[in-house]
Amino acid sequence: MIEAGRDHLAKGSTTMTEERPPFPPFTLDTARAKVQAAEDAWNTREPERVALAYTQNSVWRNRDVFLQGRDQIVEFLTGKWQRELDYALRKSLWSFTDDHIAVRFQYEWHDSNGNWFRSYGNELWEFDERGLMSRREASINDVTITESERRLFGPRPADERDPGHEIPLR
Repeated sequence: MIEAGRDHLAKGSTTMTEERPPFPPFTLDTARAKVQAAEDAWNTREPERVALAYTQNSVWRNRDVFLQGRDQIVEFLTGKWQRELDYALRKSLWSFTDDHIAVRFQYEWHDSNGNWFRSYGNELWEFDERGLMSRREASINDVTITESERRLFGPRPADERDPGHEIPLR
């Protein structure tokens, strides 16, 4: 499996180069790896870590919120995970081209009153040559569920990491 990239600082150098393999142009395998790496990062619920996968001036539409840049991404994700408790996410590759990936996803969470939700969505991603996401557009709908209807409990188990494993629609 391809390890999630990190910022690299060459020893003795003051120049930081940022990369997030796999890099475009994507193949089926590298697109799937990119989707899994994103799922893994978001499941950490660490805004600063997640934001490093995006360009410094990345633009987002998340539902009805428009963001630009890592600082706004970190601020947005910090608030999101303060409201969306016990968040657990699954992403699935929908389609890809050389430097674009479309995903569908579901995540479950509860609010501070103990009300549970499953959020369904689609994302469109655009990448630069370093594998950093320069654009993200997300459309998301929330469905109220009972705690007994939950099916996502933390990060994806190893036996569900088969690239053909699909997320059930309902």
